[in-house]
Amino acid sequence: MLLNELIQIPELKFTVKAGHEQLDRAIEGAYASDLLSHVMARAREGNIWVTIQAHQNIVAVATLLNLAGIVIAGGIEPQADTLHKAEEEGVPIISTPLPAFQVIGRLYALGIGAEADHGQTELAQS
Repeated sequence: MLLNELIQIPELKFTVKAGHEQLDRAIEGAYASDLLSHVMARAREGNIWVTIQAHQNIVAVATLLNLAGIVIAGGIEPQADTLHKAEEEGVPIISTPLPAFQVIGRLYALGIGAEADHGQTELAQS
């Protein structure tokens, strides 16, 4: 799925805040975390990143990993310097009033999930 297709889904309530020219990026998976070091270690190129962080360091992480874009959940608005940096670096930033949990669930329902072999521990079936 492409970012420009994803933002058109009304249930997600997405608003593009930066990176309008990069919405043709393919989404290869998703990752959710608010801890930047965790994202740097585990997110993968082409992922869409769901977070509640809104400072400009999220742009640096997205650029480093070549992420498809950033979704800032929970109605949190990105800071002005974040938007400026995102435009400079060509990183799409999307906001939504939905809580991160709902965004992640809806992305998963659309078939956008995490890669299985991130080195993460699989949940044991009981």
